[in-house]
Amino acid sequence: MSDTHDPAAQDGGAHEGPIKTSRQLILAVLASFVIPIIVIVLLVNFVSLDPRSGAGSDGMQAEAVARRLARVGTVEVRDAADATMLRTGLQVYEGQCGACHGAGLAGAPKLGDGATWTPRIQTGYEALHNSALKGKGAMGAQGGGEYSDYEIGRAVIYMVNQSGGKLPELAAPAVQAAASAPN
Repeated sequence: MSDTHDPAAQDGGAHEGPIKTSRQLILAVLASFVIPIIVIVLLVNFVSLDPRSGAGSDGMQAEAVARRLARVGTVEVRDAADATMLRTGLQVYEGQCGACHGAGLAGAPKLGDGATWTPRIQTGYEALHNSALKGKGAMGAQGGGEYSDYEIGRAVIYMVNQSGGKLPELAAPAVQAAASAPN
């Protein structure tokens, strides 16, 4: 009573796969590798052909290149002895000094406050002018910037005189005859 279960014997041997020859087997194996590769290549091309709108995608456009090559600063050459171009102490104070000295920010002596200016005034104009040019405490150096040393000096005198001091106005810088003489 050993009944063995043989499915081929039950259906009469009709259970076979779709591949019947070795040529069909080779084609099926090749198709199982080639078709997925073709699908992947087509998907990559589809994705890479879309225009990109993300950050940094316009790096090579003419406008972006022009922005990167734009001039950073300009140089203005002016004659320091030209009295028509020199600004007054008030103009320099309003343009450079007033932000801190107007409100007394960061330990700056407030304009017009004689009590805080008196010890500074007693050090003399040269010490105050030197502190303005080279910086002191939280105040950065003012020399070498937009204003000439002479203009910074005029602003120092303006602030001192508005705060109880009596400093005379600076004389205009002398014109250098050697620099303007033709060779």
